[in-house]
Amino acid sequence: MAKRLLAGRQVNPVGLGCMNLSWAYGEPTPRAACAALLDRALDLGYDHLDTANIYGQGANEALIGEAISHRRGEFLLASKTGIIVDGPRRGIDCGPKAITASLEASLGRLRTDHIDLFYLHRFDPKVPIADSVGALARAIEAGKIGAYGVSEWNAAHIRQAHAVHPMAAVQTEYSLWTRNVELGVLEATRELGIALVAFSPVARGALGGVLRDASGLPEKDLRRTHPRFSAENWPRNLALIDRFSALARRAGIAPAQLGLAWVLSRSGHVHAIPGTTSIAHLEENCRTQQVEVPAEVLEEAGTILNQRTVSGHRYPEVMRATIDTEDFAG
Repeated sequence: MAKRLLAGRQVNPVGLGCMNLSWAYGEPTPRAACAALLDRALDLGYDHLDTANIYGQGANEALIGEAISHRRGEFLLASKTGIIVDGPRRGIDCGPKAITASLEASLGRLRTDHIDLFYLHRFDPKVPIADSVGALARAIEAGKIGAYGVSEWNAAHIRQAHAVHPMAAVQTEYSLWTRNVELGVLEATRELGIALVAFSPVARGALGGVLRDASGLPEKDLRRTHPRFSAENWPRNLALIDRFSALARRAGIAPAQLGLAWVLSRSGHVHAIPGTTSIAHLEENCRTQQVEVPAEVLEEAGTILNQRTVSGHRYPEVMRATIDTEDFAG
């Protein structure tokens, strides 16, 4: 699979989402194992690594800085700002002062003088778009970031920001069972020449062919609060996943590879950043780029798993309220 354009450079379409090395899916992975996985990723040719200031409240950025800053020239580095976590309190601040302060802190943790792609992690309705984008444009002029992007914004707001200063990327959830970007963002980014970076392209691990009992997820696993993994919805979703996994086996590929191949087939400007704590899965995801999946298999996968067949919303209500991306009714 050919490389694709992201923030001014050609990178492999399968990048690495680093969040779950430090946060969200149970207890953080031991540091030595994380460092080994990051090194292996670069050895395999992963050249797009994605993190954020809130992942482990800075721990994920610090991990990348400590483990692979000496290999900084080998990868495009993306990070994010805008979500504020203070104990149980959570909010959004994309004001210019907050962006500038957060960027400086991220640069320090990452042990670098520039971040190639810096996202606004959420839309902040309290701050004029021109003010937020203006702060990012000044950071670009100063050489502290190479380009900017946004995460979980709707198509209209993306167009407004792009008109202030050209945007390099939009990051949002996109997978077989999460199709919200098809309501506007996919077409807007294609039209404007903006890369679309899909996080959770393997449906938060659901399409990996491993998870069977969602009730057994670790206590600190974020998925325990997500409707699609609930006691009510998971059995129905698992039945769909079993059909999907059988399709992948018939095609001679791993379920995760089929999920990734489907996302990347949606358009040539789409990238995927699956996360993993397993080197075996890291290698498997990387091999997706060498896999040729027949169009009829991709079509059948999309028929099995889609917005109409899946049970439950992608987010719990408290998180759903912070998402700007267009949503399906119900």
